[in-house]
Amino acid sequence: MLLLGLTGAVPAADPERGKSLHDENCTHCHISLMGRDGSGIYTRPDRRIDSLPALRKQVNRCKDSLGAPWPPDQIDDLVLYLNQTFYQFGDPE
Repeated sequence: MLLLGLTGAVPAADPERGKSLHDENCTHCHISLMGRDGSGIYTRPDRRIDSLPALRKQVNRCKDSLGAPWPPDQIDDLVLYLNQTFYQFGDPE
């Protein structure tokens, strides 16, 4: 008997999707706060994010502030993009 199993594999986070989400939703506010392209919010010397869990928590705060209906996979995409681009905390567990 041949059994075919379907895996319930969850697609891996995608930093390109995260960048699109960021550019469409985050930059306007960050530019108004920091000027230029808004990236100073991530690179400033007194930045408040010091770990991957703190980054995820802040992304969720911003999502709630925007009233954005982002599902968990979009949060994962955005966290991965921000971590790879600005923070480099290491790979998520």
